Amino acid sequence: MKRSPITSKGAERLRAELKRLKAEDRPAVIRAIAEARGHGDLSENAEYHAAREQQGFIEGRISEIESRLSNTEVIDVMTLQRTGRVVFGVTVELESQSDGARVTYQIVGEDEADIRLGLIAVTSPIARALVGKQEGDIADVAAPGGVRSYEIVAVRYE
Repeated sequence: MKRSPITSKGAERLRAELKRLKAEDRPAVIRAIAEARGHGDLSENAEYHAAREQQGFIEGRISEIESRLSNTEVIDVMTLQRTGRVVFGVTVELESQSDGARVTYQIVGEDEADIRLGLIAVTSPIARALVGKQEGDIADVAAPGGVRSYEIVAVRYE
């Protein structure tokens, strides 16, 4: 199985979530189940069923995070060779050729992508169009509304 890349920040966020799930959420739901059991008949006990459902979610998320972490390759952006080329982990500032609008994205692994935070997956169309290019290059991105062109204004390793 091919290991998927993840930034060191992304891996740290997953580890923190895993720690919280195991140290706080799991014990809390176990206490809730024990308390609900004390209320008698489990067949009509809504608290018990809700706690069991929550326990299933927590255990599923723990398994998912452990699996992701075991199948990832952590890449520390700060140790990358600074060639000025767009590669996994860099932050890239773009200027739209159509309206001059500027946007900034960091190219990250699929598990950590969040467009609202400016984190785009390395497998996304825009990242694929950018990888390998450098400052001053024009990248053409196939978007649903047609091809959009962006000039790469800056490539930062942060």
